[in-house]
Amino acid sequence: MSDNAESPAELQKEEPQPAPEDSTTNDQKKKIDLLLKAVGDTPIMKQKKWAVERGRTVQSLSQFISRFLKLDAGEQLFIYVNQSFAPSPDQDVGVLFDCFGSDGKLVLHYCKSQAWG
Repeated sequence: MSDNAESPAELQKEEPQPAPEDSTTNDQKKKIDLLLKAVGDTPIMKQKKWAVERGRTVQSLSQFISRFLKLDAGEQLFIYVNQSFAPSPDQDVGVLFDCFGSDGKLVLHYCKSQAWG
């Protein structure tokens, strides 16, 4: 055999990898676009559009918003889907996106006082 011959194991290692665009689409499937809108006297977030993991719960999202807005520990934060109902705190955001998402994003409204539902 010549020195230039490659073993089958080496050929398998050198198989072409998926294009980088494929890996970003896989990441996009794991994350969803979330649009956060303030209601009432709640402070407005400068960045309204976020990409979050599908498995993230409403409770963890609420805690993130509270920390981001620097709310006091005693202040409550209510989250609503489509200005109509408050999802359960243990509900996955991905399930809400599958059921209530439109135009490739899920719109959630947040406020410090009870607004709907």
